[in-house]
This record gives sequence, structure tokens and C-alpha cells, in this order.
Amino acid sequence: MKKILLIILILFPALSFAQKKSKVPSTYDLIIGTYTTGSSKGIYVYRFYTETGKVAYLSQIEGIKNPSYVCVSKNNKFVYAVNENDGEGEVTSFKFEPNEGKLTLLNKQPSGGNGPCYISVDDDQKNVFVANYGSGVLGVFPVNKDGSLNPASQLIQDKGKGPDTSRQKGPHAHMAQLTPDEKYLFLVDLGTDKLNIFRYHSSKAQPLTPADPAFVSVKPGNGPRHFAFTPDRKFVYLLQEMGSTLTAYSYDGGKLKQLQSVEMLSKNFKGTNGAGAIHISPNGKFLYATDRLDASALFAYSINQETGELSFISRYSTFGKNPRDFAIDPTGNYLLVANQSSDSIYEYKIDQNNGRLNQTPLKVEMGNPVCLKFTAAE
Repeated sequence: MKKILLIILILFPALSFAQKKSKVPSTYDLIIGTYTTGSSKGIYVYRFYTETGKVAYLSQIEGIKNPSYVCVSKNNKFVYAVNENDGEGEVTSFKFEPNEGKLTLLNKQPSGGNGPCYISVDDDQKNVFVANYGSGVLGVFPVNKDGSLNPASQLIQDKGKGPDTSRQKGPHAHMAQLTPDEKYLFLVDLGTDKLNIFRYHSSKAQPLTPADPAFVSVKPGNGPRHFAFTPDRKFVYLLQEMGSTLTAYSYDGGKLKQLQSVEMLSKNFKGTNGAGAIHISPNGKFLYATDRLDASALFAYSINQETGELSFISRYSTFGKNPRDFAIDPTGNYLLVANQSSDSIYEYKIDQNNGRLNQTPLKVEMGNPVCLKFTAAE
């Protein structure tokens, strides 16, 4: 009897942990940012069902001009969006009720520059970060307890240019996001061909300071756009818009070491290119990236778990024009891609064994979808 009790005591914590780990929400909210220059009215919220991959419309909030990129706070209570207005942009905060998928406007602040195109928030809900593409300015906005935003506490003007005189006459900040350990912030600048690195101290009035080294550079004229970390934080992948190139790095304490560079398009490709979005599957085995404009394609790669190197799997049509963004649902079973210029969102089922995609019948018609974000519906 004593032996049986001992076995139960040993196994119970493991069983309890397994039960907690296997408990995955069956529904999520899909929040969609758009450009309102066409038929879109603002930000849309859909319910996403993980067992079937189906979606159902929940709500929308109107009167928000060009909320092209959005992010959700870790506590799931607030949503933040950039507004690409003429001239100086804005940043908008919303209260979010996930059970109903309802957004309520809290406040707005000037974004600190022109053409804000990316927004993110730290896990502790202390600061929001905005990349102003037009003027190359990174803005830091303190967050109040009610989720609203204060004016910028820090504005960092990047400097420099690239060899492409049509697109790189000056800095163009394209993505600003913390590393997974939240000790550093990466600022990707398309105009200067750099990934800038800052130390992050959330408690300071001006929380960002240049790291050492302060940046890594890519091939001149490649125009870096977005990056993605593997779930184990060992590797980072940088997508370069103008060069349609993926660069793999190892990551250690704010330092990057280049491992590999991969050109997405074939050498005989003819037309206008422009890489769009990059994301990694939740299991860390596969990387996906889009190329917009004439290519309008989605590319799949496998990730070597030891070396971080990429191997090409396949190329897929997005069945639309200008796939600016896509999102992988938290279960890793489905991928949804937003075709900005053809007002459509299509879905693929992901084979988690080999990373290949199969199109499902799902199609969502929506004006100028630009950004897709999943968050738990609870």
C-alpha cells in the first residue's frame, strides 16, 4: 500500500502538469487591421474555431482612419493600432472585451512621426513601441493603468540612407519589437539596411539605450522589413523587402551572428517584388514568408533545429494580390493570409509533420486587410 501511495504522489504532479499543458482554447478572436481608403470602415473582429478552422463575424469599430497594424496586450484587455494619416500619424488605444469581441476607443496620441506602420507592447503593459516608416522615428508611449496611452516619453530618430535613391533616401523604420526576454528592442530600418539594437529598461523614463553592438547590417539595397524568433529563442530570421531575402542569425544576449542568407524568388523571376510578412509555426519547425506585388506568393521553409538553417519546402499562391500579412493560429493547424489589394483573406491547413499547406474553402471578403492578430477568446 505504501508503495502504491508513493507512486501516486510521484505521478500526480506530472499528470496535473500534462493536463494543464494540454488545455488549449478551442476558440480565439481574430483581430484585423485595415486601410480605410477602400470599402473597409476600421478594425474588425472575428471568432476563430480551432477544431474546424471556420470564422464568424463578431464586431467592428468604425471611424478609425487607416488602422493598418494592431497589437494586443498580454493580459488580453487592450488593443493598440497605428493610424497612417496624411502627415503625422497617430496611435490609438482600445479597451477589448474578448468574450464579445468588442472594441471601445480609449484615446489617441500623435505617433511622433510620419507613416506609422508597426506597433507592439511589452508584456508588463508599461510601454507601447511604434515604428514611423515615413520619417524613420521610433516612438515609446507609456501605458496608463486603464490601458490608455500617454504622449511619447522617447522619440529616437534613426539616421542614414541606402543605395536605392528611389526608396532609401533616408531612414524608414519598419518594425519595432522587444526580444522574447524583453531585455532588448530590435528596430528594423528599410532605408538604412540595418537592424538596430537597444537595451530596454522598462522602469526608466527613457527606457531605450543603444546596445553594444548597436546594429547589424544587411546587403546594401536589400531593405529589411520584419523579423521572427524561434520559440526556443535560439534563432532569428530577418525578412528583407527589397531583396526578397531571408537571413538567419543565431541569438545570444542581444547579439546576432549571421548563419545563412536565402533568396526567396527564383533567379529568372521577372516583375516587381516586395517581401511582406514572416512568421514561424508554434512548434518552431517551419518558417513562412510572403512576397507581394507581382509574385503574390507564400513561401514555406523547414528550420533545422540544431543549426537554424532553412530548407525550401514549397511556394504557394495566395489567390489574391499583395499578401501584406498572414497569421498562424496558436494551435499551429491553420494559416490565414490577407491580400490587401484584392480585398480577401484565404486559409490553409498546415501539415505539422512536413510544413506543407493545403487550401481550405474559407474565404473572407474584406476591404484592404493589412494585419491579422489572434488572441484568446476568454
